[in-house]
Amino acid sequence: MADVGIAPVSAPARRRAGSPIWRRILKDRLAFAAALILALMALAALFAPWLAPFDPYETTRRPFIPPFWSEGSLPQYWLGTDGQGRDMLSRLLYGTRLTLVMGLASVIIGGGIGAVFGLLSAYYRRIDPYVMRFADILLSFPAILLGLALAAVVGPGLTAIVIALSIATIPDVARITRSAAVVVMGQDYMEAGRAVGLPDRTLIWRYLALNCLSSVFVFMTLRFGQIILIGAALSFLGLGVRPPEAELGMMASLGRDALFFAPHISLLPSLAIIFIVLCANVLGDALRDVLDPRLRNT
Repeated sequence: MADVGIAPVSAPARRRAGSPIWRRILKDRLAFAAALILALMALAALFAPWLAPFDPYETTRRPFIPPFWSEGSLPQYWLGTDGQGRDMLSRLLYGTRLTLVMGLASVIIGGGIGAVFGLLSAYYRRIDPYVMRFADILLSFPAILLGLALAAVVGPGLTAIVIALSIATIPDVARITRSAAVVVMGQDYMEAGRAVGLPDRTLIWRYLALNCLSSVFVFMTLRFGQIILIGAALSFLGLGVRPPEAELGMMASLGRDALFFAPHISLLPSLAIIFIVLCANVLGDALRDVLDPRLRNT
């Protein structure tokens, strides 16, 4: 009875979530371009120690050099230098790596905790009011306010930002997961699983979680762009990593006083943030269109 009630449902789900997803994304030129740009930026950040032409923390006597400044026949500083004479290209590579790590860590930690809360809330209805009220309490604290509070307690730094952004991610992911899980709980295969005596752990993690995975993954992809923006704002306010560490939000903040005669110091990291957020949002929209059963056949 277990094979008849459960296996026929999970097998088609796996077929729908397989290779056709990537084929449809590849057909969407905008989504493919967004995925390609994100992949290139991630690879450049990953291999920053080998790609950076200079030490990102080494200061020189040549501050405020504009982009494509040349000494001789070839440019020496392709993207110029900042106010301390540090190479902007090298700092952008390292800053992108730190920004991506910050966003990924916050989404994975906060999203994972929120998804667990949402699944348990939908499966064990007696704890649902308490979990949702806890989510409402977390939603009442803006991420920037959490960042300020944590910076006052543990000091500014990457750890404080990741904790603040993770906490801010938990309630949103918990609500999305709960909404998807409530729909799955009403399916026949969940009732069949309970009827044949499958343990709660198997029903939650093997069937409930897997059937909610696409909705949660799409939301976390879209949330990633928001996390990057909030994290950059916190770093811009001085709550991020401490100098001389390179992070895109902090780099944009350091160029505020030189906007009129050296705008590239703030413009370049700001453009990098815009590209990351835009590509993440475009890719998230494409994944939603592919994974949403209401839009899959359109």
